[in-house]
Amino acid sequence: MGRQTINVAEAKKYLSEILARVAYRKEQIIITKRGKPLAKLVPVEEETQHLAQARGWLDEKDEFFGIIDRIVQGRQKHMPRVLREQIGK
Repeated sequence: MGRQTINVAEAKKYLSEILARVAYRKEQIIITKRGKPLAKLVPVEEETQHLAQARGWLDEKDEFFGIIDRIVQGRQKHMPRVLREQIGK
């Protein structure tokens, strides 16, 4: 996947082409103004992030990760009500 920098004037002039490159070629485009980054265009499917990607934003020993691990373990033991009702019938 390519990454390119384009200034605002080019982005305005070639917006349709730039969007096609991002959507179909999976390129990432950084839009700049006077050499400073303003925005980054990325394909929509790349926007989705998993909760595990939060590591690095917080200290590895943060209580948050222990809580999430307990929730996940509890969910593995959990049986949805709909299934419990089907088994009970």
